[in-house]
Amino acid sequence: METHGSQERQDSGSGRLSNTAGGIAVERLRSIIERVERLEEERKALTADIGDIFVEAKSAGFDVKVVRQIIRLRKRQPAEVEAEETLLAIYRQALGM
Repeated sequence: METHGSQERQDSGSGRLSNTAGGIAVERLRSIIERVERLEEERKALTADIGDIFVEAKSAGFDVKVVRQIIRLRKRQPAEVEAEETLLAIYRQALGM
C-alpha cells in the first residue's frame, strides 16, 4: 500500500510490516533519533550534576582548576604523566624557574 511516498512492506526476516518513506525505514530512524535525544538529555543532567560537585568542591576550599587537572591526569597512563612531568621539570630548570 503506497501513500505520498510512504509504503508498507513485508519484512522478510520477521514477517512484520515496516513503514518506509523514500527507501528509509521510518521506525528505525525514529528510534535512533529518539535514543540520541534521550542520551543528550541524560548528558545535560550529568553535566549539571558535575557542575554541582565542582561548586561543592569550591565551597569546601578546594581549587577547582587543580581538581579538574587531577581528574585529567587520572585518565592518562602513569608512565605518560611521569614522562611529561620529568620534561616539564627539565624545561623549568633550563629557564631558571
